[in-house]
Amino acid sequence: MFLNIFEEAIHEKKLVKVTFFASNDIVPRVRKCVPFDYSTSKKDKNRILKFQIYDLSSPDGPHNLSLDPDRIVNIEKLNETFEPANYVNWEPDWSIKRDWGIYS
Repeated sequence: MFLNIFEEAIHEKKLVKVTFFASNDIVPRVRKCVPFDYSTSKKDKNRILKFQIYDLSSPDGPHNLSLDPDRIVNIEKLNETFEPANYVNWEPDWSIKRDWGIYS
């Protein structure tokens, strides 16, 4: 449901606002994020497809998040752009193909 918006944001290098429930929350969290990928996490033994994002607005500071689709309430594409060079510091192997130059 939200995958199309998420993919558009990746291709347009736009930040997203993600509303989601963390594991034990009863109130959803809202975060401004960099959309990275929709893929399995190498740490996830179940190999479930998840939204891979970089949370820019967490009270604990920026960090990676891997969110199950069933925990997401909404994804909204923002008008703010991001520069992949500011966030990608590894050799990427994306599931969603993109044109991010050397960060593709």
